[in-house]
Amino acid sequence: MNDFFVEPLKNWFGYTRRERRATTILLLIIMCVLILRYSIPEKNILQELSITNTDTVWSVKKLPVNLTTDGIKSPGAMPVKKGQNSNKPGVWKPGQEKRLLDINTCDSADLERLPGIGPVLSARIIKYRNLLGGFVKTDQLKEVYGLPPETFELISGRVFADSSAVKKININKADYKQLIRFPYFKKYEVSGILKYRELKGRIIGMGDLLENNLLSAETVGKVRPYLEFGE
Repeated sequence: MNDFFVEPLKNWFGYTRRERRATTILLLIIMCVLILRYSIPEKNILQELSITNTDTVWSVKKLPVNLTTDGIKSPGAMPVKKGQNSNKPGVWKPGQEKRLLDINTCDSADLERLPGIGPVLSARIIKYRNLLGGFVKTDQLKEVYGLPPETFELISGRVFADSSAVKKININKADYKQLIRFPYFKKYEVSGILKYRELKGRIIGMGDLLENNLLSAETVGKVRPYLEFGE
C-alpha cells in the first residue's frame, strides 16, 4: 500500500524543476478554464456576442459616402456640406466645377480647391503669375515648375485667363532689373536690348527686336502680349 503512494511521489520528485513548474501552470490553466466555463451562463455569452455583432454591422452601414470630383462614390470620405468652403486639394462643392476660375485674380485658397493643386503648387502659380505680370492663356500653367501634365488636364477646363489684367513692360524704359526678372528673357537678350537702346535711342516695334536679332522668333511670339513701345 505504501509503495502505491510512494512510487508516484518518487516519479514526481524525479522531474526537473522546470518540468514541475510547467506541469503546475498547465493544471492551473485547465482549472481556470473549467471555472469560467461553468460559472458564466451560456445565455449571457450569446447575448454579448449578439450585441457585438450588431454594433459592428451598424458601424459599417454608417460609413459616410461622398462624391469625388469624378462622380465616383468614395466610402469613408467626409461629405461636403452645402455652403461649406473646403480648402483641401481636389475637393469641390456640388456645382462648383461649373464655375470657371480666373487665374489672374484668384488667390492661393481658390487655387487649392482645384484638383491636384496643394499649397506648394498654388504658391508657385502665383509667384510665376507675378513674374509674368499675368497669364495671357491657361496653357502657360504648363510652364509652372512641378505642375504635372495630368494635373493641368484636370484643371484646364475649370480655369481661364483674363488677359486684360496683364501688366505690360515698356521695352524702351525698363531697366536691367525689370527685364531680367521677366521669365521669357535670357540674360544675353536683355543685354542686347539695352545696348541697342543705347545706340539707336529706342525700339520702334516687334520688327526691330526680330530684324536686329535681339530676340528669336519663338521668344517674340511669347513676349508680344507683354511688351509696349511708348516713349
